[in-house]
Formats: sequence, C-alpha cells, structure tokens
Amino acid sequence: MVLDGSDALALQQAAGLLAAGELVAFPTETVYGLGARADDDAAVAKIFDAKGRPANHPLIVHVAEPRDAERFARSVPAVARRLMDAFWPGPLTLILPRADGLAAAAAGGQSSIGLRCPSHPVARALLAAAQQRGVVGVAAPSANRFGRISPTLAAHVASEFGDALTVLDGGACELGIESSIIDCSRGHPVLLRPGVLTRARIEAAAGEPLLAPDADAPRASGTLAAHYAPNAKLRLMSLQMLTSALQLLGDQPMKLAVYSRSVPLGAANGVRHRRMPALPDQAAHELFSVLRELDAEGAQLIWVEEPPADPEWDGVRDRLLRAAAS
Repeated sequence: MVLDGSDALALQQAAGLLAAGELVAFPTETVYGLGARADDDAAVAKIFDAKGRPANHPLIVHVAEPRDAERFARSVPAVARRLMDAFWPGPLTLILPRADGLAAAAAGGQSSIGLRCPSHPVARALLAAAQQRGVVGVAAPSANRFGRISPTLAAHVASEFGDALTVLDGGACELGIESSIIDCSRGHPVLLRPGVLTRARIEAAAGEPLLAPDADAPRASGTLAAHYAPNAKLRLMSLQMLTSALQLLGDQPMKLAVYSRSVPLGAANGVRHRRMPALPDQAAHELFSVLRELDAEGAQLIWVEEPPADPEWDGVRDRLLRAAAS
C-alpha cells in the first residue's frame, strides 16, 4: 500500500506500524529504505526475511537527530563527531562501537553498528513521529530484494514487495545512490563504501586521511563484491571496447541496451541506447532508475561505458563494478 509521505495521517500510521514491530518503506535522499525499529530484533528479522538477506550482513540504523546516535553507540570518537557536524543530516553512514545489548540483529551480530541521520523531509518526519512512540532508531537497508537494484521511487518498492508492504511516497530520491560509509570504530577513519560525498570533502571534515579497508574491517551494508544488479547481465566497458564490440554485432539481433556518455552505435542495429549524463551527480541520480527501465524493456545484456577516473565518479563506479560482478 503506497501512502502519501506528505500526509500527516499517513506518517502517523506508518510510525504506528514501526512501533508495533512491522515493516515500513520510506524515502531518503539516497534510496528508499525498508525499515523496522532497530531495538527490536524480531522486527529486524522481518527485514532479512523480506529481502532474502543473510542475517549476518549488517543494516544501517537511521536516527532523527545526531544526538540519538549515542543511544546505539558505546562511544563516539572525535573524528566521528567532526563528520556528524559536517554531514548530518545527510548521505554519510558512520560505523561506531555498538552499545552493549542493543540492536544486535541490525548489526549483523557485530560489536559495531552503522548509523545515519537522513536529510529527506519524509524520512525525518517519520523518524520524529516514530520517536514519539518510543522508537529511537529505524534499521533500514534499501527496499529491494537482496543484491538487486536499489529503489529510487515508491513504485520500485511496490513492484518488488506488493500491496502488503506500507510504502511512504516521497517522490524520486534526490541523490540516487546509497550513502558513503566510514568506519570510525577502530581509531583512524576507513572508507568502506563511496557515495556522492568525495573523499576530499570527507577528509577535510575529518581532519585526517581516510584509510583503505583491511582484513579486520567490519562488515558493512552494500559492500559485497556482487550487488546492485539488474536482471540483465551488465558489462562495464571502456569506450574503445564498447565501440569495437558494437561494430562486431553487425545485423545480429540482440536484446542489448547501451548506457554511455557518447553514442557509439554506428553499425549496431536494434540496440537500445540511453545517454549517461556527463556530470556525476546527475548520473548517480538516475543510475538505478535507468537500469530498472532497461530491465523492464526486456534487455538481456546491458553494456555500460566506464565512468571517468575522476574521484567525483567513485560512487557511481563502485555501484557499476558491483553490478557487473553479479
């Protein structure tokens, strides 16, 4: 059931469902999330069941205000506070030491927990309404089947889970890819997943460089090698490789779609082409929607031009690499 996220009665209804241990999908500035109250392990288990997600793959807990992070974190290091001050509310998830005895299921059983304060007005209104009913934080991965394309419209969520799930409609997600994830649980900050925030911006706010993940890094949402995949087989290619491959097709009919910044079609017949925006924020905004549209049109193969090597493209590149690995 899709409800208007700007309707106060719909927000109260959704908050009541969360308080009762039920699932609610809601928009954030990144993607739509599938939420349950984070302090109820039985409610959180419904997320894993609905998505088909392994129970040891941790979720991100969304809080209404930065101060609410302290309910779930055993400690908040100084670098994490600097990042909260700079980017919360916003598209940044922080991994912090988890408070004892709380949100074990949401953390995938780890001693650390991912926390985020979203900026989307519907998400913030829902979190505030839920808090009034005793729900301090809402665990919410992307509202899609595990490993598949993340949803950026309420219709995407409804198409996967049907009418039984309550979905708050807040329009198209502004950013379109998930939050950056920074591990602040082990001393120096570590970049576990890029998003729309560049490394340079995060490092400037942190006051120190971001390290690369090592073997002891905590598990984090959306960091498996294969993820974000369409039903079609996605292949990431340089422009030269893409052009050569298309020329080799000749008149052979294929259910092929191409997503590229240039139009290298020439000799290829019957290929569906979508132009990738030249700006990384625009490409991020539409990426998952375009992949869903190409799936819906019956594409069996999707060839995507590699994004530029610029750091601003790191989030888009990360999602495409994981989608291609599926």
